[in-house]
Amino acid sequence: MHPFSRSTPTILDAPAAGARRALPVNRTSSTTSHPTLHPTASAMIIITRPDATEAQIEHIVDSVRRWGLKTEVSRGVLRVVIGVIGPEDKIREKPLGAFPGVESVMPVLKPYKLVSYEFRGTPSHVKVGPVTIGTPEVVIMAGPCSVESYEQITLIARSVAKAGAKVLRGGAFKPRTSPYSFQGLGKVGLQFLHEARELTGMPIITEVMDTKDLELVAAYADCLQIGARNMQNFSLLREVGRTNLPVMLKRGMAASIKDLLMSAEYILSEGNFNVLLCERGIRTFETMTRNTLDLNAVPVLKAETHLPVVVDPTHGVGVREFVPAMALAAVAAGADALMLEVHHEPERAKSDGEQSLRPHEFEDLLTRIRRVAEAVGRSL
Repeated sequence: MHPFSRSTPTILDAPAAGARRALPVNRTSSTTSHPTLHPTASAMIIITRPDATEAQIEHIVDSVRRWGLKTEVSRGVLRVVIGVIGPEDKIREKPLGAFPGVESVMPVLKPYKLVSYEFRGTPSHVKVGPVTIGTPEVVIMAGPCSVESYEQITLIARSVAKAGAKVLRGGAFKPRTSPYSFQGLGKVGLQFLHEARELTGMPIITEVMDTKDLELVAAYADCLQIGARNMQNFSLLREVGRTNLPVMLKRGMAASIKDLLMSAEYILSEGNFNVLLCERGIRTFETMTRNTLDLNAVPVLKAETHLPVVVDPTHGVGVREFVPAMALAAVAAGADALMLEVHHEPERAKSDGEQSLRPHEFEDLLTRIRRVAEAVGRSL
């Protein structure tokens, strides 16, 4: 038996061997390089001329910061976009268009100012450990719904890594509809995930459900997942926004796309721009599947925001036999990453076994995903 395989998880009070300390938390805007919005803040976009020099761009940024305003610089092929954030009255009184090298200045009119595509003018890349999401490469996140044991998570981790997955998913804390269902192993599950990362080299993404668990989860996770049930838990969103960890925000079951973007704005407004948006299906009148996977959301989100988009077809349909088709469709629609549940014995899984792919099914699916990705100019 593995040393962490205990029936009583409360005896494990110390971090697992080799576990990392929790990352520092950004409590004020002065501790982060990213802008933090004031409740009455406004945002403007400065677009430079194609022939603007580096000296001119630095002069703009330095001047804006001396005025007490925040900046976010995004570099395109021909132009540089400088996002300016601060109190509306203060921004409007400054001659932003008078700087040498400026082509135009425009306000961000959408309510999700930092999330909007206009604010950066180019797609963002988010790093989860050594893995970058938002590039032409489609990233696969895979693993079981719940971490059940050391043997289970390490077996599945090795299997999905061999097949081509780049990020390991697994729930240590599980929000369940019934209070009598398996709720996860908690800290022990996090330790098992850490061991699986050590064995495979894959970074891990796991859910944080409560602000009181954030420090613990942050000590182990490479990416924090905010589940659909917590999409509008604004206290939790603000807290993960103050960390240095990437965050994957799942769309709520009854949330509109605008609701999702406004929730993401809470995270970015605290200074954390490393955010992934996840479409995982919404509740409709249809009963043949667990949810209705809204693939409309993928191109809409890609047009509305600079943040990478993840699709979770497992929860989107909730039926194993339909997951592969929706995974392929998600790649064709433009998803930057897929999150898939895999279990070596789904009939014995403690949660969501009916929607989990078996390892050989997962391996076969990745072969087909690679073909679809290549057909639309992507890679796997």
